[in-house]
Amino acid sequence: MKKASSLSELGFDAGDASSGFFRPVADDAGLYTPTAHRRRLTKVSVIGAGNVGMAIAQTILTRDLADEIALVDALPDKLRGEMLDLQHAAAFLPRTRLVSDTDLAVTRGSDLAIVTAGARQIPGETRLNLLQRNVALFRKIVPAVAEHSPEALLLIVANPVDVLTYVAWKLSGFPASRVIGSGTNLDSSRFRFLLAEHLDVNAQDVQAYMVGEHGDSSVAVWSSVSVAGMPVLKSLQASHRCFDEEALEGIRRSVVDSAYEVISLKGYTSWAIGYSVASLAASLLRDQRRIHPVSVLARGFHGIPGETDVFLSLPARLGRGGVLGVAEMELTEEEAKRLRRSAKTLWENCQQLGL
Repeated sequence: MKKASSLSELGFDAGDASSGFFRPVADDAGLYTPTAHRRRLTKVSVIGAGNVGMAIAQTILTRDLADEIALVDALPDKLRGEMLDLQHAAAFLPRTRLVSDTDLAVTRGSDLAIVTAGARQIPGETRLNLLQRNVALFRKIVPAVAEHSPEALLLIVANPVDVLTYVAWKLSGFPASRVIGSGTNLDSSRFRFLLAEHLDVNAQDVQAYMVGEHGDSSVAVWSSVSVAGMPVLKSLQASHRCFDEEALEGIRRSVVDSAYEVISLKGYTSWAIGYSVASLAASLLRDQRRIHPVSVLARGFHGIPGETDVFLSLPARLGRGGVLGVAEMELTEEEAKRLRRSAKTLWENCQQLGL
């Protein structure tokens, strides 16, 4: 029997099959006049159906954030398998149309396009060579997505996310407010988790941010960490003599290294980034105006030069229009200095790409 994902593909009549099951409601004159469904449907595209892309698609699906999800990948068999696997769970999930193709045209009309596709580093390869290969990949992806969905929001997840968000901005021609990197949204969650475990509270009640690069030079903003509106650092330093500068750096390093630990144990990260990106999708598509530390165009903030088109993470208000504003955080001089150092490192990488 032919392999198919619908009865119509198996040769059954694809006409109005529901007409035999449902009788229309007549008006007072005994007539029935069908009307078009006027609600605007929401479409999300996920480009890259690897472990990260599928964790994102699955989480968006279970949270009922989209009416249609389009999956794109270069491997047709794996792509179709992933789509079928999700389709077969239809009886347990919100009604969402799932489509897939190796052709980016399937993303047409997207409200949100999430790019997880990226080249993996080859042993012995330099960071710059990896970046150049990713730029070549993005040259194929980003302009096509922009052409098929000129009003979409672009959410970049592929690493190194800050530099690739800059690349996507340059290649798409979109305003900076509609090109966002997942940035340190997940790093901040890891930071909040560690503090919540120590304080024995729910991580949702901990306000704590990692900013700057999603990577080695990220900055833990200890000065603004709070629980229930109460500053945490002063309390911890008063009750724990070990909370000195060395200990704080050790905690920041633990946050940065936590992804490497997961990768060493299971081979990849997936679930946490899936939930992280789904939370960003919810804020964007549902116009929630929530604050997330995401990679945005940061020129002019905290002493970053105005001529520097660098993208890095700062707390941003997200809504249906993309980045609606960036919070003017109060940083200590040391935190601001580290943030500028992070920006300088990222900008040097961007300048080597020749975009």
